[in-house]
Amino acid sequence: MFITILVLSIFILLVYNYYVHHGKSGRLYNLIPGPSGFPIVGSLIQCYVSPEEIWKLCCEILDQYYPVFKLWGFFTFVISIRHPDDLEIILSSNKYIEKGHIYNLLHPWLNTGLLTSTGAKWHARRKILTPAFHFNILNRFVDILIKEGDCMTKSLKDVGGTVVKDLLPFVNEHTLNAICETAMGVSLPKLGTFHQEYQKAIHDLIELVVYRALRPWFYNDMLFALSSAGRKQKKLLKILHGFTEKIIAERKLYHQLTNHQYLKNLESNEETEDVERFGIKKKRLAMLDLLIAASRENSLTDLDIREEVDTFMFEAHDTTSMAIIFTLLLLAEHKDIQERVRFEVDNVMQENGEKLNMRALQNLSYLERCIKEALRLYPSVFLMSRHLAEDIKLKSCVIPKGAILILNILGAHKDPKFWPNPEVFDPDRFLPEKIQNRHPYSYIPFSAGPRNCIGQRFAFLKMKAMIAPLVNNFYLEPVEYLKNIRLKADIIIRPSRPVHIKFIPIKQSFETMC
Repeated sequence: MFITILVLSIFILLVYNYYVHHGKSGRLYNLIPGPSGFPIVGSLIQCYVSPEEIWKLCCEILDQYYPVFKLWGFFTFVISIRHPDDLEIILSSNKYIEKGHIYNLLHPWLNTGLLTSTGAKWHARRKILTPAFHFNILNRFVDILIKEGDCMTKSLKDVGGTVVKDLLPFVNEHTLNAICETAMGVSLPKLGTFHQEYQKAIHDLIELVVYRALRPWFYNDMLFALSSAGRKQKKLLKILHGFTEKIIAERKLYHQLTNHQYLKNLESNEETEDVERFGIKKKRLAMLDLLIAASRENSLTDLDIREEVDTFMFEAHDTTSMAIIFTLLLLAEHKDIQERVRFEVDNVMQENGEKLNMRALQNLSYLERCIKEALRLYPSVFLMSRHLAEDIKLKSCVIPKGAILILNILGAHKDPKFWPNPEVFDPDRFLPEKIQNRHPYSYIPFSAGPRNCIGQRFAFLKMKAMIAPLVNNFYLEPVEYLKNIRLKADIIIRPSRPVHIKFIPIKQSFETMC
């Protein structure tokens, strides 16, 4: 009996496999180049390696097949595209806004906020959240970003002399605090040891999402929940969700006690007087206040507010951290470009009384070009995924519905047809006259089209506010060189090992020369 069932199961498996690979969709898949893989399991065995090896494998395949390739396992096909013409067809359309299934792994943490939602909910949330990134709102947030950038620089000064720093924990600490204050109005260092606990919980949860993404059998929620990784995720979510829910409850109570006075005219450029009302002192504006204000008109629940705050914490923390890190590493290796940045920062700060403000940050055009070029070489979000509910004809091929479509941003950013000498760090690629003649979808570090990143202006202000004071006070020298730094497959681009930079105080260097 058992043998009969086994033989029958194998027969059904082989028949279905033949249908998948040689039916209508299969014939379209067969036209797309890619590694042949093994029978039935396809490329799964090749992918069952470390995150570092997966990164290396993907880069090799990217170089081998242009402009599209496929990977497959069992009955699932993954199609990767990189040509700007193909990317434009997907990203410019309102039809293809549904994220790929891999984003479902973020649902336990982010539920269905702006990043992971689709359809009517996504359109409604986008409309509600867009005003949160209006210039007048960002102008109020910028003081927080500048303060955190100054704290970052001061922490190096307090050590005294030349300092060698492991960049990831160093930058992460300050970007996370800046996001907490702008998103929730809470300063993490004031919470004592919870600062480290919260930061570690975010880091560990991201690692678990990656761990699960690289193990297809853990896509099953019940199987994952029974594993030790699933139990660990439950504990981490309790920390993160518990903290967000506590802050939401406290903030809503604060607005109730002040008769919602501070929720009026939030988008106005005029600040209400910073005086006590109802015996309670006014608190600094946070994104949470905008969501609470919106909840009164749009019937957002506390869960709705939490998922958007958690989404902002996730999207705006790690992505900007890695962009800052790679920009610092590139500046450390290119002393001439570093000096141009320093000259610009020094001049802008002198014009503003040795201080930074919104206008000063906007005037740092060369630093902005350096960040853009760093994001070309090392885009924080180097891949995106879309689910296709219908066949779609691209310039390169026809992709059947049901495929997992990967939009390869890194591949587009290093395409020599659009970027001569693509591995060379050259910020002047982003001079206005050069941008005009370039394909608009050849550079998409913040995505593009209707699902582009809503917070890209905020991200640039934050990155400038943190890099500028560092360059103003320190010479940057490399410890590890980028050519020797191995990257790994993750939600965002990141080194597989710690990376360091040497910060040499400028005043100390000047005194030594004198």
